[in-house]
Amino acid sequence: MDVAEGAGEWVLLSYRLPREPSGPRTTLWRRLRRLGVGQLADGLVALPADARTREQLEWLADDVLQAGGTAGIWVARPAAAAQERELAGRMAAVRAEEYRALAEACRAAVADGPAERARALRRLRTEFRAIGRRDFFPPAERDAADRALRELAAATATAVAS
Repeated sequence: MDVAEGAGEWVLLSYRLPREPSGPRTTLWRRLRRLGVGQLADGLVALPADARTREQLEWLADDVLQAGGTAGIWVARPAAAAQERELAGRMAAVRAEEYRALAEACRAAVADGPAERARALRRLRTEFRAIGRRDFFPPAERDAADRALRELAAATATAVAS
């Protein structure tokens, strides 16, 4: 989604869960984090609207209802492009931090032994793909993480070839 084009559609999940038991609240927050939502307010999150994001939030709304809470799905457009840019910027900043951490883990794994390096490469590739699924506004750090992952793969291949 190109924020520069103007305000696009977003799918919003408004929700409220009972404080006790705390398990459903924790589970919901973890799932929201995995999806990469933008937090608009307490109990209100957003994702760029497409069939996949809408379905994912609909599933979470069903989970909230089953846990005794209330939930609603909305499709909306920000009133101003600046609002959308700000939300997209916050979402990109979170992904940037995840990519920085991944690149750092790649650089650290290069110093490991061959077996540990191979395990780290598998784990970090999986993590890179997971971040990518929630990366709606790719930051520059994505390219740096990709390079670090390729360097780790090359170091792992070199060690295996030796």
